[in-house]
Amino acid sequence: MQARESGAGYIPMSPGERLRVLLIEDEALFARAVTKRLQQVGYDCERAETITDGRALLKQFQPDLVLLDMRLPDGNGMDLLPELVEKGISVIVMTAFGEVNDAVSAMKQGASDYLKKPVDLEELLLTVSKVQQSISLKSQLDYSRQRDSRSGEVLEFLGESDAIRHVKAQIDRIARLVSIEQAVPPTVLITGETGTGKDVAARFLHQSCQYADRPFVHVDCASLPAELIESELFGHEKGAFTSALGTRSGLIEAAEDGTLFLDEIGELPLTLQAKLLNVLERRVVRRLGSTKERPVAARFVAATNRDLQQMVLDGKFRADLFYRLNVLSVLMPPLRERGDDILLLAQHFTSQTERRYGLHPKEFSSDAIRLMRTYGWPGNVRELRHQISRAVLLSRAFQVGVEDFALQQSGASRQAQQDAEISKAMTLDQAEKTMIENALRQSGGNVSEAARLLGITRMTIRYRMDKHGLKGH
Repeated sequence: MQARESGAGYIPMSPGERLRVLLIEDEALFARAVTKRLQQVGYDCERAETITDGRALLKQFQPDLVLLDMRLPDGNGMDLLPELVEKGISVIVMTAFGEVNDAVSAMKQGASDYLKKPVDLEELLLTVSKVQQSISLKSQLDYSRQRDSRSGEVLEFLGESDAIRHVKAQIDRIARLVSIEQAVPPTVLITGETGTGKDVAARFLHQSCQYADRPFVHVDCASLPAELIESELFGHEKGAFTSALGTRSGLIEAAEDGTLFLDEIGELPLTLQAKLLNVLERRVVRRLGSTKERPVAARFVAATNRDLQQMVLDGKFRADLFYRLNVLSVLMPPLRERGDDILLLAQHFTSQTERRYGLHPKEFSSDAIRLMRTYGWPGNVRELRHQISRAVLLSRAFQVGVEDFALQQSGASRQAQQDAEISKAMTLDQAEKTMIENALRQSGGNVSEAARLLGITRMTIRYRMDKHGLKGH
C-alpha cells in the first residue's frame, strides 16, 4: 500500500503495512547487500545512487524510512536531510569513520539515528527495527488525531431530550473525576443498543476532560482478528512469534496519557480478559515476548451493546473484569426514547449530506416527519444517518418525501410484514437471504453488528453474504 500525502508531507505507514525503505548509497556492492538483506526480512526496498535520483524516487516510492549516505556523487546527504524531515520521513544517516560531527549535526536536524561505516548488516537491521517501532507508534497516534480532526461532526453530541441531557450531565461529572491528575483514573463503561452513539459519548467524554489534547485511541475489539488482537493491544518484541520481525508497541502504549477506548469490549476473547484486568489493576503492560513491564498512564473507556452481566452468568465474560470496568457507567438511550431529537438529528444529517455533495437545501414533508416520528429505528442514530443520506440523495425535489425513504411503515408493522414474508412458503435459501438483508438493514450495513443480531460469527455471515451476493461494510 502506498503512503498517502497530506499538506504537511507524507503520512507514515499504517499498522499491517510493510515498511518502505529507500537506500541512497553509491557504493554498489554495499548497496546490493543492504537491499537484499532488507528484502529478506520483509521490507520493501528501493535504491538510488545520487541525491537527484533519490528526490525522483521520493514521490514514486514514497518511503517511510530513508537510509542516507553522507557522501554522494552530486552532493552531501545533509543537503537532502531537511527536505526529508519536513516531509515527515524518518532518516538513518550513514557516515564514514571520522565523520562523527556530521552524524551529530544530522541528529540535531531531525535524523532518527545514525550508523558508522563499515556497517554491520545485523546492526543495521536492529536500528531499522527500532526506527520502525517509532514510525508505527507515530502512525497510530497520527491516525487517531487525524480521524478526530477530519470528523469534526463526530464530536458534536446533539440532543435536547431529557434522556440525552441526563447522559451529558453524567459525562460532565465523570470528566471532572477522570481529570484529577494524581488519582488512578476510574474506568468508564458505556452501554446501550447498537447505533446509539456510544463512540460519540466516549469522544465527548475525552473532549470534556482536561487532557482533551492528548491521544484518543479507538480499538474495535470486534473487528480485530483473534490471532492479532493480543499483539495489537499489548505489542510484541522481535521474535515473539513467527511474523514478529521487529519490536512494536501496542495500542495501550500508543494511548500514552490520553484515552484508550475499547469498543465492543464484549467481543474480547476470554484468554485476553485476564491480561486486560491485570493492566487495569496494576497499571502496567508487558509486550509479548518481553519480561519488562511498562507503566500505563491511559484512561480506559469501554463500550458494549451486549449484556455483560448475562455473559458473566453464561461464562463468556470474566466477573472480575466486569466489576473492574463497571466503576462508572453511562447508559445511552435508544433513539425511540429521545422524542424530537430525531428531527434535530435528521436536520443535522441532512445539512451534512448537502454540504458533502454540494446540494441545494431541502426540507422534509409533513408525511416524512410523521414517518420519522413513528418509525421504531431499531438501528438507532446510525440507521437514521444512513436513511437520511439516502433520502436526501435520492430526492429529486426540494422537499424530501416518504417515497425517498426505505421506510414506508412504522417499525412494528414493518417487522410484522417481514416476519410474515419469512413464514410464507419460501425456500431455505430465500428465507436465509431475507433474514440477512433485514439484519444488515437494522445494523446500517455493519457486518459485525448484523452477525451479532443473527447470533452467528462474522466469518459465517460473510460466507452467506457472498453466497447471496449481498454487500456490507
